[in-house]
Amino acid sequence: MTTIGRFSGARSLPPFAALRRAADRVPEPARLPLMVGLLCEAVLLAWWLAFYPGLMSFDSITYVWQVTTGHWRSDHAVVYDVLVWLSLQITGGLAALTFLQTVALAASLGYVCHGLRTLGVRGRWAAAAPLAVVLVPSTGTFGVFVWKDSAYAIAAVLAFGACAHLAARQRPVLHWWLLAAGMLGLSVFRNNSYPALVTAGVVLLVAMPRQWRRIAAATLTPAVLALALNFGAYPAIGIQQPGTSSYYAFNYADIAVAYHRAPHSFRGSDLAVMRQVAPLTHWSSGGSNCAWVDPLMAAPFNRPAAERLNGKLLGVWGHVLSSRPDLMLSAHLCRGRIAWALPHTTTDIFVQPPVIPADRFGYSRPGGPMEHSRFLPALRADPPSASLHHAGVWAYTVARAPELTWLLWTGSLWCWATYLIVVRLVRRRPLRAALALAATTAGLQVAVLIATPAGLFRYIAAPVLLGFLAVPLLTAAHPADRPPGSEPSRRPARRTARSAPPRSGAAA
Repeated sequence: MTTIGRFSGARSLPPFAALRRAADRVPEPARLPLMVGLLCEAVLLAWWLAFYPGLMSFDSITYVWQVTTGHWRSDHAVVYDVLVWLSLQITGGLAALTFLQTVALAASLGYVCHGLRTLGVRGRWAAAAPLAVVLVPSTGTFGVFVWKDSAYAIAAVLAFGACAHLAARQRPVLHWWLLAAGMLGLSVFRNNSYPALVTAGVVLLVAMPRQWRRIAAATLTPAVLALALNFGAYPAIGIQQPGTSSYYAFNYADIAVAYHRAPHSFRGSDLAVMRQVAPLTHWSSGGSNCAWVDPLMAAPFNRPAAERLNGKLLGVWGHVLSSRPDLMLSAHLCRGRIAWALPHTTTDIFVQPPVIPADRFGYSRPGGPMEHSRFLPALRADPPSASLHHAGVWAYTVARAPELTWLLWTGSLWCWATYLIVVRLVRRRPLRAALALAATTAGLQVAVLIATPAGLFRYIAAPVLLGFLAVPLLTAAHPADRPPGSEPSRRPARRTARSAPPRSGAAA
């Protein structure tokens, strides 16, 4: 039998015939997104197996400790803690959770691919961007982290995909529901995401003013629900709220930065309050690093004393704000640098290493809180292939090279790049509704600018994913530019010159 004959015979086998029939049933517009989603899932599964059961950080171990010892707290995302608890209770480990994250991310990327096609992006580029997201180590591995921030980034990708469909003037109710689902994920997977939803809502309102009711429902409703959970439902069922010192750690850090730089600006009464919480030398040393809150909040900083004197400390903060606003603004912008500026040193952005320490970040040390926990075996790397694990660690380590930080790990770069791409698209089409594509990124950037404790990549990872996905929009063609016989556009035909509105004015 010839090679062609053998191949034809293989295609006629029942499994291949069934797959071919199933593929034929898929509507043609959905075939590319489905293929992209499956390819993305295949790559994500490779990362998942390389780091099985998943990459972990100090926070990952904290989640497990909290949900397995009854120390439920709302300082982390309670909804994600519930997912961790369910994975542990049902399967005894965390692999099920990280596997579901890969499925959710792959499905969202397929959805984005379809949205890019509706905006006039050619299929090859609409497919290349989602595949780049999963192939590049900085973004591909993020989906297999046991982190609330991974779920947060997946929700951002889903919201971006919904915005792409809505920007293309597709108004099915499904896309509004998916936008609301993405915004709900942003609100429940990070406690300080309310500015993100409000900012995204404002941008969406500018892009699609006639849809203000739906925009309000998709953005404000999730924000209100998250507020009700955090300050109503969680305390009612016994979930401990973070202490006052956690809420106002940013203010304390501002005081420390100002004191380190201009101690003469403080009154005697200010210094007296500060001494009751920590030695003045500690305030100064904690303020020497304006990008991190943790050095100040570490011992000998007295958290109970800070909570007792919180009102007076805020008084100190208010006095310094009125007398030296430049120092306060400088401290705030320095801490939020990852959201607006390129890194200028190798320590500006901290990237989590791909290795889980043997002591589980100190939790399993003798006398540690999880020394005898039965879940310790689930908190270590156990890949099915040592070679695959070494390859994954090697690729991740290569991506951490300082010379690549600006490209692969810098969310601020991709925020500004996304805005430029969207502006170009709006001018090229012209299509004001395309401004919606910047809504999610703008919300994420503002949220980090307002409240971030340190320059960690995970806080600004989502804009990196969205930036990669926005690049193909550079190739989006105006429907009038399509060659004869090409795929018709879903956008309504352009009006005649007599009734056409100005190129810069069309509202969705």
